[in-house]
Amino acid sequence: MRYRLVIFDWDGTLMDSAARIVSCMQAASRDIGWGELPAEAIRDIIGLGLPEAIDKLCPGIDPGRSELLRSRYPFHFVEGDTTPMPFFPGVERGVAGLRGIRERRLAVATGKSRRGLDRIFRESGSADWFHASRTADETRSKPHPQMLEELLIELSVDVEEAVMIGDTEYDLEMARALGMDRIAVTWGVHAPERLAVSQPVFTAEAVPELFDWLNR
Repeated sequence: MRYRLVIFDWDGTLMDSAARIVSCMQAASRDIGWGELPAEAIRDIIGLGLPEAIDKLCPGIDPGRSELLRSRYPFHFVEGDTTPMPFFPGVERGVAGLRGIRERRLAVATGKSRRGLDRIFRESGSADWFHASRTADETRSKPHPQMLEELLIELSVDVEEAVMIGDTEYDLEMARALGMDRIAVTWGVHAPERLAVSQPVFTAEAVPELFDWLNR
């Protein structure tokens, strides 16, 4: 078995949620009078923790308005928007196959909040897929590697036995900072050439390719 621990990003890697994130962030920005944020700018920050994403999206925003945006975004995401967020085709079967290997551990490292990830776990029935998870509000946001460090400690796995899988440079750079192997997936939000800068050990262009490579 090549890796004892497989760590997944969530948005854009397992779940097709970018359209909902963009829609909700645009609605939240209009709510606070900041104006219309470009869709591509929002796609660029997917994967960061919400405070870090707002700082990048809205340079110079004052603390009060930033806090209001931080409250309006989850409101729209949970209550105001119904844009579908399916798993990418093949994800459920692929994760189940990995989970079936007794000595392998699966984890999530995401820019979501703990409340947000737990809600998605409940709604999608996926909580039991993973042995551990870390969110941006309980540790440091990507691309800082702290969430990966904590997962390695919790699951008693050496960095050489783990791999990080993601669709953004934030995912891959987080892993590269630790010397952890990383896999890029191209069906998410960052372009393949941007991902290539982080020197992934493999780049998957389709979900079956990813799981075939992990299971080879």
